[in-house]
Amino acid sequence: MNFKHKKNVRIFGWMAAGVLACSLAFVTPAFADSGDEGPAVPSNIYHWVQSTARQNYYFNRQQMCYAIKDGKIDRNVLIVPTLRTYDDIQIQDVVSKRRWNMEPLDGYDRLAGAAEYLRIDRKAGTVTIERHDDLDSDFATIREESEPVVIEMKDLSEKDVEGRFYRAILKYADKHDEALTAKTEEKLK
Repeated sequence: MNFKHKKNVRIFGWMAAGVLACSLAFVTPAFADSGDEGPAVPSNIYHWVQSTARQNYYFNRQQMCYAIKDGKIDRNVLIVPTLRTYDDIQIQDVVSKRRWNMEPLDGYDRLAGAAEYLRIDRKAGTVTIERHDDLDSDFATIREESEPVVIEMKDLSEKDVEGRFYRAILKYADKHDEALTAKTEEKLK
């Protein structure tokens, strides 16, 4: 094979890789590998924030509200249910970790994502994951974990996926303060 032919083969290979990469850019990350649409996420309840290669991030705008402390609304603290849907690789990763740790796998053949219940304290600069539920394709709980996890917002960079998610929730709350206040007042009654 002469030098010119090798160069053409190499250029063709790079072009094919570029076309493949561009075509993959138009595929929705979650469930892209399976051809499965995944569970339908109601857009009137959940607000989509971002997608990564393995997960889609949503929060429940209907249930989001301020905390109530001593019978009063505490605007420094947000209570936010969130939802993540997984692609096949993330699902396999969760199942493999459970298998490796010899944890039960009942229901994990239908794993579709996770719900987390957040308490975001603006004043303290923390996000507390108060509960984490693994969910099946009907959004039913497979397993619940109630050990709180506290995250310091200052430790999350601007590029950090979790940090971007939490900051998007805070921006949404700022823009919808009146609605959140009204929703929280309803809970007080």
